[in-house]
Amino acid sequence: MKKLFLIFVLIPFINAAFSQEDPVQRGLDAITLQAIQGQLEFLASDWTEGRGTGEKGEYMAGDYIASIFKIYGLQPAGDYKFTDLTREQRWDGQKPEKYRSFFQEFGLIKSKPGDAQCFSAIVQGKRGEKTYDFNYKTDFTFSETPPVSMSATGPVVFAGYGYVDEEKGYDDFKNLDVEGKVIIRLAGFPGINDTSSEAYKKFHPQGRYGYYYLQRNKNKAAIEKGAIAVIEPGYKGMQKDWSSNIPFRHDTEIYEGVKKLESPYEYNYRLPKDTLENEPLFLKVTPAVLNLLLEGSGIDTESFHDEMATDPKPKPRELKGKFVSVSSTIESEIITARNVLGMIEGKNPDSLIILGAHYDHLGIHGDYIWNGADDNASGTVGVMTIAKAFMATGTKPENTIVFAAWTGEERGLLGSTYFVKNPVKPVENILINLNFDMISRDSKNDTLKNKCSMGYLKDYTFLEEMTNKNNEKYGLGLELRYWKTEGGRGGSDHAPFSEKGIPFCFFIAGFTTDYHQPTDEVEKVNFDKMNKIIKLGFLNAWKLDQMKTQQIRMSNQ
Repeated sequence: MKKLFLIFVLIPFINAAFSQEDPVQRGLDAITLQAIQGQLEFLASDWTEGRGTGEKGEYMAGDYIASIFKIYGLQPAGDYKFTDLTREQRWDGQKPEKYRSFFQEFGLIKSKPGDAQCFSAIVQGKRGEKTYDFNYKTDFTFSETPPVSMSATGPVVFAGYGYVDEEKGYDDFKNLDVEGKVIIRLAGFPGINDTSSEAYKKFHPQGRYGYYYLQRNKNKAAIEKGAIAVIEPGYKGMQKDWSSNIPFRHDTEIYEGVKKLESPYEYNYRLPKDTLENEPLFLKVTPAVLNLLLEGSGIDTESFHDEMATDPKPKPRELKGKFVSVSSTIESEIITARNVLGMIEGKNPDSLIILGAHYDHLGIHGDYIWNGADDNASGTVGVMTIAKAFMATGTKPENTIVFAAWTGEERGLLGSTYFVKNPVKPVENILINLNFDMISRDSKNDTLKNKCSMGYLKDYTFLEEMTNKNNEKYGLGLELRYWKTEGGRGGSDHAPFSEKGIPFCFFIAGFTTDYHQPTDEVEKVNFDKMNKIIKLGFLNAWKLDQMKTQQIRMSNQ
């Protein structure tokens, strides 16, 4: 009986000793609900003012993240700087000392449409030439903000959907010269209005971001073919959105008032480039404008959609006697934004694993703060907490682990794109990117509140096997769903890495109606699920660090 008692007494001490010897368990023990909650409550608080790109609140959040990195013992991995010297120090012959910062700074061009937005149509016929001058946000609008003030004048051609898919043997530009011309294209793809048609089944874009990629590829084709402007029919309700009179008030789920709630999308942000791309001007027009340009061509848009559903063959057409002149002015300024970068140097210091999440959101507009608790204070806390876990292991990693908080994701993946172009080490030294974006909420159909999705490059199936094993071995109880993607795709910060052929794991917990709304608040976070996803992210990162380079990079061969 005494021996049995002694065994029971010693079990806790044996377990504790085992835990102390196991670096993975030490790391997991460092990931606590208290640490996660404490960090998230500040990052998504009103003090950080919605963390708008380059704005005061984001600078405050960036300083906080750098402080946490320093507290956890990370080394700075940002820009090199020099200490400031006083006049007396310089007189004494002292020289500035070089040091490394936690911040990677870069310039962004912040712009919005100027006062002059012009669009005219010139129609030549038997009765001579007639010019129509249209009004901005009455007859037309620009669907994309041009990089600089621009103007273009040229003949008009009809390019069907402006759609190209070489694999499926379809090309709207095959027998159409659009160099230096204005093209009219319809929204969508062959068969879009008939979901039961073979054309729809063949050309319908797949996946969550399918329509995004469709539009991006159509724009890319227009650029490559040399179009100077692209005209599309406006969306349903476009003119209603332009309405200037308010009978009583603006009334939405979150706001009621006599003034329209300010939009977080007033400005466009982009990275400066050494050259200006030959981008066309992109416009949306009312039915009256579209029909004027198509008049006499024999093209009826509804009939065209019907024909393409049954006979999906390109039907381009020259529009004789139709010319368009369009111009747009832009107001712009340069702002400075910052990525926050910390690292744990590995035994192989030149080989990198990047763990990242964007810490920016949409800022303050009017009396509302877009706090972005889920999007993406949650992912940022994930990266900071995994850094804490790695330090708690007490083990030097095999590779250098870089912990990154990206800026400008909401404005076009700007921070991660800049980093990939200006990495800590050559980009070919990056083994893999782990991306955490929106890891704290439950989708409507997640009744058990345990669902999590992970995306990865389609050839790297070992990542799915690894994630399943870690989830099961450590009893995390997450219901995992996987999606595979081609290189260079994705609406989050893994995309710039993927474009370079770098594999990635992208964790996301769920999608809610609070996405990009001021209602994305801390009170709605599922901290238990967030804690489990962070632990899973740490376990994956740990396992990847233990693998040999060729095991990661050659696993897709």
